[in-house]
Amino acid sequence: MDLKEKTLQSEIKYRGKIVTVKIDDIELPDGEKSKREVVMHPGGVCVAAKNEKGEFLVVEQYRYAFSSEILEFPAGKLEPGEDPLEAGLRELREETGYVAKVIIPLGRLFPSVGYLTEIIYLYYAPETEFVGQALDPQEFLNVKTYTLDQLNTLVNEDVINDSKTIALLFKLQNLDK
Repeated sequence: MDLKEKTLQSEIKYRGKIVTVKIDDIELPDGEKSKREVVMHPGGVCVAAKNEKGEFLVVEQYRYAFSSEILEFPAGKLEPGEDPLEAGLRELREETGYVAKVIIPLGRLFPSVGYLTEIIYLYYAPETEFVGQALDPQEFLNVKTYTLDQLNTLVNEDVINDSKTIALLFKLQNLDK
């Protein structure tokens, strides 16, 4: 069975600084008509990086949508036309003050396939060097360090619940397998 849905008409409902929302009229594989709400996002990056002690760098940021401080690997939004690898290096430097001597692509993540176009590119930086933090204006965060075992415990205790961080942790554990 062909599962493809055909777009019949598309209408932009909102254009914001980060996302655009559109509503599409579609035709389903059986010929029936329906609608799809799509949030378009430029994509992002997430970097698991180790410091000179072999500990992972994690940032603690207040996330307005959840009214809470969230622990996550350094991450950020792609700028229009920006190479994901370059964005990962940029975000790591800005948020933690570390630059990667080595960076390994670990795939990508689709955070919510039902309505969101965002793709998050995942990276691992096993060797870094501290050169100084360079936060964006209006960016506030704390840098913390944890071992892989500590991070796994924080996930299992529901302290870390950021999906990109959890997915990247999973990939890190499977690097040697």
